[in-house]
Amino acid sequence: MKIRSLLSSILIGAVASARSMTPMATLAMARLAGRKTPGTLVLLDRPVFKLGALAMGAGELAGDKMKTAPDRTVFLGMLARVMSAGIAGAALAPEGRERTGAAVAVATAVPMAYLTLSARKQAIAKIGQTRSGLIEDLLIVAAGAAIVALATKSDE
Repeated sequence: MKIRSLLSSILIGAVASARSMTPMATLAMARLAGRKTPGTLVLLDRPVFKLGALAMGAGELAGDKMKTAPDRTVFLGMLARVMSAGIAGAALAPEGRERTGAAVAVATAVPMAYLTLSARKQAIAKIGQTRSGLIEDLLIVAAGAAIVALATKSDE
């Protein structure tokens, strides 16, 4: 198996490193739009999980701008990244390679969380928390949407 077949899983792991709920929210949007993932995605076929993923994604975007928002590398933040990256990485992996897709997504998300946190702290020092957060949101949400759009196909 070539690494290219797992590229979407690796990239969605990078998205999870910066915004833990964005991978799940973008997959939920894709499902609502009638798109099919290459790998199995049982959870987000249930309406309550789709809506929950969208709500959590929006909540994370809003909460990130608060001065009291914890670093993304605290235990619960890392746990959310591992879970989201794993589920999304599996869904974007080729059929039958879901476990490998989950593993490479998690292996990308965890170390990159420290890199994206460092970059964010530098941006906060230069342009402030809200502005840096909005720019990061724009980049990460756009990346997540593009990755999922390119990795999924119409359910028709």
